[in-house]
Amino acid sequence: MVLNYIWIGFFVVALIVALGKLLISGNTQIFTEIIQSTFDSSKTAFEISLGLTGVLSLWLGIMKIGEKSGLINTLAHWLSPVFCKLFPDIPKGHPVMGSIFMNMSANMLGLDNAATPMGLKAMQELQALNPKKDTASNPMIMFLVINTSGLILIPISIMVYRSQLGATNPTDIFIPILLSTFISTMVGVVTVSLSQRINLINRPILILVAILSLFFGGLIYLFNVVSREEMGIYSTLIANMILFGVIVMFILSGVRKKINVYDAFVEGAKEGFTTAVRIIPYLVAFLVAIAVFRTSGGMNIITDGIGYLVGAAGLDTSFVEALPTGIMKSLSGSGANGLMIDTMQQHGADSFVGRVSCVVRGASDTTFYILAVYFGSVGISKTRNAVTCGLIADFSGIIAAIFMSYLFFY
Repeated sequence: MVLNYIWIGFFVVALIVALGKLLISGNTQIFTEIIQSTFDSSKTAFEISLGLTGVLSLWLGIMKIGEKSGLINTLAHWLSPVFCKLFPDIPKGHPVMGSIFMNMSANMLGLDNAATPMGLKAMQELQALNPKKDTASNPMIMFLVINTSGLILIPISIMVYRSQLGATNPTDIFIPILLSTFISTMVGVVTVSLSQRINLINRPILILVAILSLFFGGLIYLFNVVSREEMGIYSTLIANMILFGVIVMFILSGVRKKINVYDAFVEGAKEGFTTAVRIIPYLVAFLVAIAVFRTSGGMNIITDGIGYLVGAAGLDTSFVEALPTGIMKSLSGSGANGLMIDTMQQHGADSFVGRVSCVVRGASDTTFYILAVYFGSVGISKTRNAVTCGLIADFSGIIAAIFMSYLFFY
């Protein structure tokens, strides 16, 4: 129901803004531009789904091997002390714990193409446990908010964009993004835990937080010791080695258990194709609405209003021109990338606002895209408080990104 109101709201606001432009400034091209954006975004939605088909087939095939070989169950057993606290409604040792872990690991390494199919697989398994098939369950909401909070350790793509646009030190946004996304994830988990009355003050969770803190501290130390160029090379190499190692590990686990690895892969790959087709209508619906909202100028009105309020409060407004990236990030990853690149092109990759735009982009993930794809893949229409919790995590990530940018770059 929430997604329904948001979807309608995009069109209503776009219509009001477009009519205002027509009447006030006589912009006769505005509706032509809006209609063109619907065609372009529809095509983009289909291309995304088409591009996902092969990746989904590959990774769901690999996951099926892991499922039949028992490797997923083993991962679930190892993770149960922590995940049982975060997902108390999931039976202890259930295979979905392994799928959730694989999804989170891929996200943390910045491997979006691998994370999405693993996440869709987890959603299908969570749906099998869901007593109300049209309503998001508590574990689904926790899982989705962790995804939308976008915990990422190696923001490879943002570093590449900065390098292409001539940044002196393309990786100088690494630590600010790392800290911002960590804050976003923690706020998201705490928000969902409060709404679901999950007690986070327990031994497994505290140990996990301590381990993560040590890990983040180690990464920050490594970043300061290794040169910027070597950091980019090593991070890409390590991420790809881990990804390939996962594929080999799953295949070898199937060989060890003497299952028909090829047949298991094909069985899972068929599910990937079906899933990719199923999400097309949901992607088209939201990408078209977002494109209409952006093209009409609705996004600019919001950012201009925020800039006015910040200036009226006597605060520095240097970050305001990076806000479109932060707002778009919740709606569309590709749109946010475009705005981030545009900001760096206009102001310079090493400018303050250019860096803020990059840090904001990496602070959290695309909330509405993830909700549309993941919930759409299993037919969830009643999202409960998933959108609210996801946006709270998003907002905290934006605030943290702005604060970290001032701390590191201003």
